[in-house]
Amino acid sequence: MSTQENLKTIISNLPELPGVYKYFDENNDIIYVGKAKNIKKRVSSYFVKRHDNNKTNVLVSKIRNIQYTVVDTEFDALLLENTLIKENQPRYNINLKDDKSYPLIRITKEHFPKVYPMRNPVKDGSEYFGPYANGKMMNTLLELVRKLYPTRNCNLNLSPKNISEGKFKVCLEYQIGNCKGPCQNFQSEEDYNQTIANIRHILKGNLGEVRRHLKSCIDDSVARLAFEEAQDYKLKLEQLESYQSKSTVVNTKINQVDVFGIVCSNTSAFVNYLRVVDGMIIHSQNLEIKKKIDESEQELLLTAIAQFKNDNHWENIEFIVPFDLDIETDIQITVPVAGDKKKLLELSMKNAFYLKQERQIAAEKLDPSLKVDRLLSVMQKDLRLNQLPRHIECFDNSNIQGTNPVSACVVFKNGKPSKADYRHFNVKTVEGPNDFATMHEVISRRYSRMLNENTPLPDLIVVDGGKGQLSSAVDALKELGIYGKVPIIGIAKRLEELYYPNDPLPLYLDKKSETLKVIQQMRDEAHRFGITHHRNRRSKGFAITTLTEIEGVGDKTADVLLKHFKSVKKIKEASQEQLQEVVGPNLSEIIYQSLHAK
Repeated sequence: MSTQENLKTIISNLPELPGVYKYFDENNDIIYVGKAKNIKKRVSSYFVKRHDNNKTNVLVSKIRNIQYTVVDTEFDALLLENTLIKENQPRYNINLKDDKSYPLIRITKEHFPKVYPMRNPVKDGSEYFGPYANGKMMNTLLELVRKLYPTRNCNLNLSPKNISEGKFKVCLEYQIGNCKGPCQNFQSEEDYNQTIANIRHILKGNLGEVRRHLKSCIDDSVARLAFEEAQDYKLKLEQLESYQSKSTVVNTKINQVDVFGIVCSNTSAFVNYLRVVDGMIIHSQNLEIKKKIDESEQELLLTAIAQFKNDNHWENIEFIVPFDLDIETDIQITVPVAGDKKKLLELSMKNAFYLKQERQIAAEKLDPSLKVDRLLSVMQKDLRLNQLPRHIECFDNSNIQGTNPVSACVVFKNGKPSKADYRHFNVKTVEGPNDFATMHEVISRRYSRMLNENTPLPDLIVVDGGKGQLSSAVDALKELGIYGKVPIIGIAKRLEELYYPNDPLPLYLDKKSETLKVIQQMRDEAHRFGITHHRNRRSKGFAITTLTEIEGVGDKTADVLLKHFKSVKKIKEASQEQLQEVVGPNLSEIIYQSLHAK
């Protein structure tokens, strides 16, 4: 039986149930793991059409065998998929990448358990809480726990037999109040275990349980007239409430909520997870997911949720997410539009954005070309272009009361000035201050020459000005037959609005936008370049007029003198012998005498 026939047979016998499917290559290696609400429909979809994404087509071409596992719900399939991806690291699955090895809080499994932070968990029956991406948050929790409920930190074997035989003596920790001395039976194991139970509540964020317990202890102490003991419990209750007031970010009625924010780039997704209990953020974690075959935001977020769920075994009641998740689960899925839950989602999205920014900056330092590609991608999206604007040209006109009109063309390549490609244009056909006609002439001259020389046209043209200048430039492009082949926009200075041909409404970009900053830089550079040329031209005109006033000196002679000596001042400072080398003996004497006579 051929491979294709074998695959058809397998697919025809697949169950229409939720589960996980695995694809194998010719070496019997797992190359892809996926989850599905209906295994048969999902797997069949890979083989019934040609996919737009080339990586998916390559994946399908390498499939030689298919296996599956049926589960009860789609959410169970999501969790199993996550586990299998982490175990097998299939080539065509997205890569899961945590921020770092986050610390955990460990409660050991022994008589009189210890409570302390660690990074690498050991499978010995101990309980672990976390991981804590924010070390400060973890240390604050531990500090609160130690103030409220002192526990031992020694490594003694506090078995009932050892304690009863009096093998141990209390240490300095007991003397300073950090331990209640269970080693000498000054604290019973029952009382110590109640302490550990309360610590568990705090680490899970269930401060209400601890608060109720402390209030009960206060009432009991008062009933027994043990006022010093009651005061001690009261101080602990105040410390607990002080901690909660500092940690509360939203309404305390929001209980046991998981918040997920996601921000994507072209190659990765950045996901933030917040655990909220009694209005407090008790845990935060970030995850970067590398895309493999153009996964959707929903697929990426579901993958991240499964990862967080496997890492943190808290009870889940409600998920707050930025968009609907197409998944069957008993957990409530909420997409908030306002209120405290919306604020929580915005906070999570902000954390995801900063993670993306941090990773991009780090990557761009290692490889500067990534910054260029990212910038051009942002510009392409912001300016609604069909391709990356690697080559942009910007035009600006300059004249003073209509005299010496000039225009400047500056060129940016890969987001940076390419000064060797800058060009000046002395306007030839326009008289007086007419920006529209000037723009028409300059655009015509620039691109007719590029067409004649078969030079590649730019990816974007920017003209400094509003609708009028843009319209003139568009007319010039139409006459050349290249309108529509090169995108063109105008930028008006007053509100920095961008105009498109045939669109009466301008586009406003965020003032902090990288795209707007590049366009502004081009416009300012074109203005500077044009003004400099305009001044030089006026200065040269003044110099030529000064020289042609001398008898026997015409425009050509004046031009030769200026090219050689660079300025009228240097011509005046030259000796007659130096002048003679340029214009001959007779004229040099006339020029020398005329300049020095003045």
